[in-house]
Amino acid sequence: MRKATCKPSPSLWKSFCLQYKVIHALVLREIHTRYGRENIGFLWVIGEPILFCAGVTIVWTAIRPAREHGLGMTTLVVTGYLPLTMWRHCLGRAVKAYEANGSLLFHRQVTPFDIITARTFLEIIGTIMAAIILHCGAIALGYMKPPADYGLVFLGYFYQSVFCFATALLAASLSELSDLVEKVISVLSYLSIPLSGAFIMVSWLPLKYQWILLLSPMANNTEIIRSGQFGIAARVKYDLFYDTWSTLLVLLIGIMVTSNVRKHIEIV
Repeated sequence: MRKATCKPSPSLWKSFCLQYKVIHALVLREIHTRYGRENIGFLWVIGEPILFCAGVTIVWTAIRPAREHGLGMTTLVVTGYLPLTMWRHCLGRAVKAYEANGSLLFHRQVTPFDIITARTFLEIIGTIMAAIILHCGAIALGYMKPPADYGLVFLGYFYQSVFCFATALLAASLSELSDLVEKVISVLSYLSIPLSGAFIMVSWLPLKYQWILLLSPMANNTEIIRSGQFGIAARVKYDLFYDTWSTLLVLLIGIMVTSNVRKHIEIV
C-alpha cells in the first residue's frame, strides 16, 4: 500500500505573489467599475484630487494674504490640503467597502484585507501623482519654490500613506459592524480638519496648546512635509517617535479587526 503523503504548504514567497496578483486584479476592477472605459477613464484617479486641491488653493490664494508668518500661502495650502485629501478619500472609500464588494469574497483567494488594500492603494497613488503634478505646476508658474529636502517630503507622504491605510482598515471593519459608524465617520472627516494641520502650523499656536495638535499623526505628517518643503525658512514641530508608534498601533489594531470581520459580512 502507498503511504499517504502530506502536500507541502506553499512557501511565503508564493503566497505573497498570489496575494499581489489578487490585489492587482482588484485594483484594475476598481478602476473599471468606478471610472469606466470611456473619456479619460482611470486618469480621474489623478484628476479628482487635482481638482479638489487646485480649487481650494486658488480660493485661499485669492482671499488670503500672499504670505502668512513669512510663508507663501499657495505652498501652505498645497502641502496641507493634499495629505488631508488623501486621508478623506481613503476613509470615504473604506466605509461599507465590504458591502459593495461582498460577492468577491466567494473566491477563496480574496480576503477583506485585499479589498481595502486595493481601494486604499488606488487613492494613495492618485493623490501622490496629483501632488507631483500640482507641485511641478505651481513651481513652473512661480507660486512655489522647489522643496528644500525631497527626502523629508517623501517621508511625510510615506507616513501619511501608512496612516491612511491604517484608518481605512478600521473604518471598513467598524462600518460593517454598525451602521451608526458610517454616519459618524462622515461627520468626523469634517470635524477633524482643524486637527489635521492642513491650514495651520503647530508653531502658530500658543505654546500651551501645541501638544493638542501634535497628538494627531496627520498633523505630524503634514509638519514633516512642510519641513522638507520650506527647510529652515519655517519653524516646524513634529515628533517622529510618537508619529511612528502611534501610526503602527493604529495599523496593528486595524489588521486585528480586519482579520475577524469576515464572519460579520453579509454576502448578498
